[in-house]
Parts: sequence; C-alpha cells; structure tokens
Amino acid sequence: MAKRIYNFNPGPAILPLSVLKKAEGAIVDFMDLGMSILEISHRSKEFDGIIKDAEAGVREVANIPDNYHVLFLQGGASTQFYTVPMNLSPAGGRPAYINTGAWSKKAIKEAKNLFSGTQVLIDTESDGIFTSVPMADEVLVPADAPYLHITSNNTIFGTQWGEFPDTGDVPLVADMSSDIFSKRLDISKFGLIYAGAQKNLGPSGVTLVIIRDDLLDRCPDSVPTMAKYKTQADKKSLFNTPPVFSIFILKLVIDWLKENGGLGKMEEVNMRKGELLYGLMDEMPGFYRGTAEKSSRSLMNVTMRLPSEELEQKFIAEAASRGFHGLKGHRSVGGIRVSMYNALPLEGIENLVSFMSEFAGRNA
Repeated sequence: MAKRIYNFNPGPAILPLSVLKKAEGAIVDFMDLGMSILEISHRSKEFDGIIKDAEAGVREVANIPDNYHVLFLQGGASTQFYTVPMNLSPAGGRPAYINTGAWSKKAIKEAKNLFSGTQVLIDTESDGIFTSVPMADEVLVPADAPYLHITSNNTIFGTQWGEFPDTGDVPLVADMSSDIFSKRLDISKFGLIYAGAQKNLGPSGVTLVIIRDDLLDRCPDSVPTMAKYKTQADKKSLFNTPPVFSIFILKLVIDWLKENGGLGKMEEVNMRKGELLYGLMDEMPGFYRGTAEKSSRSLMNVTMRLPSEELEQKFIAEAASRGFHGLKGHRSVGGIRVSMYNALPLEGIENLVSFMSEFAGRNA
C-alpha cells in the first residue's frame, strides 16, 4: 500500500484509514453480491440496511431526541442556504442571521433574495476579514424572527463558536459543516442542524440534516416538492435516488466514531490537538501569528501568518516534503491553515508542531 501523508486539506478532507479499507473491498464486491456498492439499487434490502444503520448511528453518537428527524440530502450545505428560509420562514418573514465568515455571508445572501426583511443581528466583518465570533450572551434575538441562523465554525478564518446562544422560543439553526461531531453536542438547543459531509462525516455528496419535528409543518405549499424537508422526512430520505456511496461511507465513519469513544473522546483528542498547536504559536507569536482572536479560536481550522509571504511559501514547500500536505491558506486570505478534523490522528499534530519549531529555529 502507498505511504499515507498527513492530510490537512480543509475539505474534502481526511478519512479514517480503516474506513477506506472497508470501502476498498465494497467498491469491487459488496456483501458478496457480485457487484459494487456503486452499483446496488437504492431500493434494495442491502441499501435499506445501510441507510437505517446510518440513521441509527447518527442518533446514537449524538444522542438525538426522538422528536427530531435525521435526513441525508444532496446539494451540499450551499443548497441549505435557501432551503432553510424557504421551509422555515413565512411570507414576509424576518429571519435572523449572524455574519461571522464567508459561508455566513452566502447564507445571508440567499435569505435576502427570498425575504427582504432578513435581519443581520451581528456582523463581525472588518475590511473583508473575520477574526471573531460573538459571545453567546451578546446575542439578542428578536421575538419576530422565525429562526436564528449561525455558522458554528468558519473554515477560512479559523473561528468557532465555543458556546451557543440561548434563543428561547426562536429555533436556532446552525451550519455545522466543518465541526459537526467534533465535540459533545446538546441537540435539543437547536431547531435544525445541517452539515456537508466532506469535513468530518465522509466524502462530498451527502448533507446531514437534523430537524425538529414541529418545524416540518412550517413549510408553505408553494415550496417545490424536492425542497421541502417534509417530503424528505416522509420518504426517509428516499424520495429520489440518494447518494448511495456517500451515505455508505458516512455510516462507516459513524461506526468508527463509536468504536473510538464517541463524541466525548473526539472532543478530548481535538482539544489536545489545539493545545499543542496553539501552544507553539503562543510561544512564538513573532513568527507564527494567529489570525483569530483567542476567545474565538477554532479547533478544526487553525489560521496563521508568518513574517513574510516568501517564508509562507517556503514553509508550505518544506512541509510537503516532510509529508504534511494541504497547509496553504484559503486563496482569499493567504497564509497558513491547519485543518485538523476528527480523522487526523494526534500524532499528525505532534509531528507538525515539531517541524514548525524546527522551521522557526532555522528561519527566525
């Protein structure tokens, strides 16, 4: 087998090796059927078992209450940017948003296209840059808002909500595409959670949606059939052909999560990764300058700048030669970005930190 690198790509991102090995065999011959997982019918009893196991696993690992539906949809998180307001806001509604990054802005744009009264309660942008998220107690939600939308983690700018706001009777909606299941989570605080799979759940192609039952009935009749959450809930995510392979891999990743201690263990390991990496940065602030405020630092995507762009390019090149790939910052902001999702082993950060210390010693 070819040597594995340390994959720090922000998404599509690293998958557990054990998951890939299980998928390898299934691609050629799934369950001794004489055909690939890529070829089986979504109406077959074999796939029925997969999607039921995937839902049961998601419910178990996240301790999801019975009054929530678990859906496996297509179109990525970007499709949810307009599906959420179409389903949850009445005509003339004034959905509320908090702008903390590029993906928040995209969600807000879609909501404003549908509802001119869309409210942006807090906007942390300054000169095109986002360095923080609000504190939970800073968020005051208007009573007329049909929901409040937040982005829990911002991959481009390296910020993350540490504590979620209490929205009272107003449903809290969260785009958790880049930190879903990276830590323990109280689902009951949310009306709806959605997450593209390609960071912590599996490959691209499937989007996980967790929605409270009562919100299914909010959708106006005028919303297209495929865009209604109730359509998907009533048909158990099988209204049309689902992304079979992506759901299969998601199921394997959830199995891996359970085998490795669940969300409590993931949170523990992810916090240790953050302690190591941010600890080094704080020891060398003149060389590795973090771009996020300390109170808003992400444990999934760590962003930093070096003293010069030339040094950043040298760092990226030398890191790649040592087996550390995917460290280039987003094209809109530059710098370095270390994405350390669940499947990245702790040793990956330990070895990266060792390299960073050595690199700074040679180039400071």
